Order: sequence, then C-alpha cells, then structure tokens
Amino acid sequence: MPQRSTRRLSVGYLGAAVVFAIGMLGTTLPTPLYGLYREELGFSEFMVTVVFAVYAFGVIAVLLLAGNFSDQAGRRPVLFIGLGLSAASAVCFLTEGGLPFLFAGRLLSGFAAGLFSGAATATVMELAPPGREARAGLAATAANMGGLGCGPLLAGLLAQYAPSPLRLPFAAALALVAVGTVLTWFLPETVQRRTRRPRLHPQGLKVPAQVRGVFAPAALAAFAGFSLLGLCTAVSPTFIATTLGESNLAVSGAVVFSVFLASTVGQSLMGRVGASAALPGGSLVLVAGLVLVGASLFVESLPLLVVGVVCGGLGQGLAFRAAITVIGAAAPPESRGGTISTFFVVAYIGISLPVIGIGALTLVLELRTVGLIFTGCVAVLAASVGLYELRVRGNREAPSGG
Repeated sequence: MPQRSTRRLSVGYLGAAVVFAIGMLGTTLPTPLYGLYREELGFSEFMVTVVFAVYAFGVIAVLLLAGNFSDQAGRRPVLFIGLGLSAASAVCFLTEGGLPFLFAGRLLSGFAAGLFSGAATATVMELAPPGREARAGLAATAANMGGLGCGPLLAGLLAQYAPSPLRLPFAAALALVAVGTVLTWFLPETVQRRTRRPRLHPQGLKVPAQVRGVFAPAALAAFAGFSLLGLCTAVSPTFIATTLGESNLAVSGAVVFSVFLASTVGQSLMGRVGASAALPGGSLVLVAGLVLVGASLFVESLPLLVVGVVCGGLGQGLAFRAAITVIGAAAPPESRGGTISTFFVVAYIGISLPVIGIGALTLVLELRTVGLIFTGCVAVLAASVGLYELRVRGNREAPSGG
C-alpha cells in the first residue's frame, strides 16, 4: 500500500475514534448535574433514575431496529445522524424546559449512542491500516469508554468552576459536536456497496443454538458489570453529595470518570490475560469492587468508594471484552451481528432496570440501605458467573480418563 494511503488510513481511524468519543461523551454529560435538576425541578431520586434509564431504552430500541443500518446506508451518513441526535439532545437540555425536555434529551442521546455503538466501532476498525488492527480495537474501546467517562468529568468541572452550570456543559457539547461533524466530513467511506434507499429491518433477539452455552454466562457477566456502571452514573453523585457530604460537582464527575477509565484499562488487559481466563477473573474482580463499594456505603468513606469503583470498573472491562470475544468466536458468521446485538441488549437492560429498582426502593428506604442491597445482589450474580466459568474452564482443562 502506498505510504500516503497508509498515512491517510492511520489518521482516519484516529479521527473516527475522536468522533466516537464525542458522540459517547454527550450521553453521560448530565450525570453530575442531576442533583441540580432535583433542586430546580423538585423531583425525587426515583425520577432521577427513570430519567437516566430512558437513555438505555433508547439504545436498546436502536440496537433492535437499526443495529445494522450503517451496513446499508454507509458509515458516514449514520455518524452524521448520530451527531445530529447528539446536538438535538444538547438543545433539549439547554432549553431548561423541565422534566419533559429532560426525558426527550436522554432519549435522543440513547438513540445517538445506539447508532454510534455499531457504526463508529466499525468505522474505526475498517479504517485501520494493515498491521494496526489491534491498535484500532483498543482505540475503539478507549473512545467508547473514554467518551462515556469524559462526559461527567467535563460537566462536573464546568458546573463547579464556571457560570451557568446547567447550560455551559451542553453548549460545550454542541461545540464538540461541530468538531465531530467536520472530522466526519473528511473521513473515508468504508462501505463500498450502499443501498440507495435503505430500510429498517428489526432484528429481534437472536441467539443461535450453538452459542447458547456460552451466551448465558457471558451475558450475565455483562449485565452485572453494566449494573455497576448504571449505579455509578445514576446514583453515586447523589450519594456523594447527601451521604458523604461532598458537594463539589467536579469530585462527583471525577469519581464517575474513574470507573470508565478503569473499564478501559481492563479491556486493554484482556488480550494479555486471554478470554477464557478474563471472563471468570473479571467477574471475580468485579465482585471485589462491589464489596468495596458496599463497604464504602456502610462506613461512609469517599476514598473507599473510589477504590471500589476503580476495582469494579477494572473487572467489568475484563469480563465485558472477554464476553464479546467468546460470543463472537462461537457465533456463526451469518448470525454474528445479530448475536452481538442481543448481547448488548442484555447489557443495557443491566444498566437500566436495576437502577430503576434502586430509585423505587428509595421511596421507602434510605439511599445508603438501598445501595447496600443493590451491591449485595449484583455481587452474588457476578460471583455465580465467575465460579461457574472457573468450573467449566477446569472441566475443559482436566485430562480425560483413559
């Protein structure tokens, strides 16, 4: 391949990763601001979790209805649509029009994330020059989780140290979307045969028979890991402010950022550990993180909470990437896309339904008690997956009797 073409591809996949990160950043931007919205609009912690969960429902809807849309329409058009939805979401928050606009903004950001999850990941991978496929995979992972982590960090810093805490973060998001739009304009299109009038083809939930044995534990591990991410992004800012007495929004944003950063590190380590070891190992590291988070709630310690979310994020990242690897290897090529989409649906159910349950319980119990119940239940689930996978791995490696 000519040197100029290789250089263009190299720049292209990095540019696509930046666009991916910008798209995902907007989805978590409101995280440290929910307390301010509660004060301004006067709704309960339960309503906070419902507003948060609307995002996950938007992601799930897109995965089911348009998970393979970029295969027909092309990557760049879908990226432009995702950026447009991100901009519309930011405008909803900028209007400060009350609860309906918060719901609309979260739903639009969910639609955007659903589109980016498939189209942006594929774009980064397809623009990688020969020999850099592994780097491109890491770039896609870092862009996804890094973007999700940078949203709360950026919003927390701006809300704490700049004027207009409920407006400036979303104005900054619009500026970043403009940058992403320019970058997307210059990205090469990687889909050579595009459909002139593509149609949505609902995929439903597909798990081929030959995948079911590995799918259930892998999906349950993802469910548990994403439940921790949901706890951190929806509830931890409130706990940090009300129980730990830390009102600095930048601190709340940094705590949420740390779990996504740890997840990125965990995913990057999976290649060294190997998928067969990373799935049970990551699940058990996740258990340790959940135990530490529960302990931080019990003794009301911010440093212990940070250690817990970092440990949990590391385990989540290890188990999550291992789960995708195992499922992708087991699925037949003609069903791989639909199987992975089903896996992501289970993961995003994990980020939404348990969080709504937390919000519902806060109507009758204090947040600290609810957090302890939640971490205990998710830890039991993750431990069950980890121990099951260890037993299965042991059976595979045991010598057969002669």
